[in-house]
Amino acid sequence: MTKPAPFDDRDGYIWMDGKMLAWRDAKLHVLSHGLHYGGSVFEGERVYGGNIFKLREHSDRLRKSAEMLDFSVPFTVEEIENASKEVCEANDIVDGYVRPLAWRGTEQIAVSAQNCVTHVAIACWAWPKYFFPKGGDDGGIALKTSKWRRPDPTTAPVQSKAAGNYAIGTMAKHEAESAGYDDALMLDFRGRVAESSGSNLFIVKDGKMKTPIPECFLNGLTRQTVMKLASEMGYEMEEGIIMPEDLQHVDEIFVTGTAAELSAVSKIDDMEFKVGPVTKKFQETYADLVRSKAKTTAAA
Repeated sequence: MTKPAPFDDRDGYIWMDGKMLAWRDAKLHVLSHGLHYGGSVFEGERVYGGNIFKLREHSDRLRKSAEMLDFSVPFTVEEIENASKEVCEANDIVDGYVRPLAWRGTEQIAVSAQNCVTHVAIACWAWPKYFFPKGGDDGGIALKTSKWRRPDPTTAPVQSKAAGNYAIGTMAKHEAESAGYDDALMLDFRGRVAESSGSNLFIVKDGKMKTPIPECFLNGLTRQTVMKLASEMGYEMEEGIIMPEDLQHVDEIFVTGTAAELSAVSKIDDMEFKVGPVTKKFQETYADLVRSKAKTTAAA
């Protein structure tokens, strides 16, 4: 299997601090505060048919995430939106992934970062799927319950898409992959079901849907979209407490995220689940939604 090119050695363009740079020239210094102390935030966005889905919400969240970490993004939401579109056009990305990133610079290397200048970059690349289930498109992914847990919200900025929040997600996913699973199931600090390493989780029982309350993890934009769709489609939708033992009695499980979209879960530890009709219906409806938005934008 051919390995993909490393991300620092590719053709194309990256928007950085207001300028479109050649891909290989978009660099930061090793003494950037964000690299040492986790002072960085990011977004993950999908491009469908040339349209960045929920671009306004993502661009707004980037700024809000930075504010939660006590720094400011020096570009307006509109400027971030325009730059995101420009970088997709420069790289000829019609269907793919966009990664805006903001981080603290080199002016101060200490826990305090009062003097650091904020930098912003936006990159994009072709990326068709996040998960590749062993059973193909009609199969589901396998999750392994991790020893790592989502933290008490008074101990971490859980509603910021902050890079530092993803350290335990990486460790949890590595743990799962080493055991032959696709991803991790993460509990919160109280032992309640939270999410996967980077995607929100939904369960289905007797046609009714339930998802954990986002107290200890990010309230994803795809999660919000699915909940809105559930209301529009007439499904009973509840945010509530889900304990690990509750999973033994559910009919279907799926995870949601910008990268993951809607991915069915066929196994958690030694429990197996069917990729059922509700999951398939939401996968189809979500796919129709993102592509209809792309067509609407193209027509406009």
